Amino acid sequence: MTSRSLGLLLFLVVLTGGCGDPAPDDGPRTVTDALDRTVALDPPVQRVVSLAPNLTEIAHAAGAGDRLVAITSSGDHPPSVDTLPHVSALPVDFEAVAAQEPDLVLATDQINAPGDTDTFEALNVPIYFFSFGSVGDILTSIETMGQLLGTEAAAADSAAALQSSLDALRARTGSLPDAERPRVLVLVGDDTLYSFGRGSYVHTLVRAAGGTSITADIENQAPTLSDEYVLQEKPDVILGLWGRDYDPDRLLDLHPTWDVVPAVQNDRVLSLPTSLIARPGPRVLQGARRLARHLHPDRVSAPSDSAGPLSSSMSSPAAP
Repeated sequence: MTSRSLGLLLFLVVLTGGCGDPAPDDGPRTVTDALDRTVALDPPVQRVVSLAPNLTEIAHAAGAGDRLVAITSSGDHPPSVDTLPHVSALPVDFEAVAAQEPDLVLATDQINAPGDTDTFEALNVPIYFFSFGSVGDILTSIETMGQLLGTEAAAADSAAALQSSLDALRARTGSLPDAERPRVLVLVGDDTLYSFGRGSYVHTLVRAAGGTSITADIENQAPTLSDEYVLQEKPDVILGLWGRDYDPDRLLDLHPTWDVVPAVQNDRVLSLPTSLIARPGPRVLQGARRLARHLHPDRVSAPSDSAGPLSSSMSSPAAP
């Protein structure tokens, strides 16, 4: 072989990666989760168990839905997950999870007990914890999911599309002065008045929708409100996470004194599925959009119209 041929051969070997260290995905690697734990992974991660319904949705958004081999019993979206085995997450059915021989278990500290990590480690099953304190965490989690499961490009596209939808919504409502932002009370329960306190991403969704969340300054992260609080704060709009078929008249049956509350007086009680607001996943933007249409129908149009970028960016098959 001539020296010129040898040089060309060496150049091609280097160019095609025929020598040197293997790519990170070619062997075991470690990642750090939201609990600041070091998690060892052995790519490719092909078998995944999700212990939280929002993580199931995030895996699909990241283009890795086909990696799921089992999901939590409360998982219900997208509809295709109905065919997967369901396992208990509260409490965790460790035997059922281990029986799936997962390469990775997905968990969140909003639902799953951090102490469960000890049992999973004893079973030699890697578990990765996510945490969601902001809307930004939801977007970042999609990209993180892509990095964990090897679908980085699809995950980045999905996160960018959601960011674009959020930006488009804010473009419609961001200029609203506080005086034009209805005071919104978000309730999880209608009898016992569970709500959201300081630090919840729900307040960011309300703000993006053009409202002001009246419980944003309550220090308790998951406050239980009283009738007196509602009467004192006089919300302009009540957003209940009670499902599409909720009858607002039930509120007056449960709370007769609310007949003086502006939201009740003016028929401004909106009910949405819990999963569109309180499940930190890709569909919270749909929830924010529905609330925005209720608060400012003159600014935010229904997805079926042709009102420009906001309509097109949020009118996916799963959109309302």
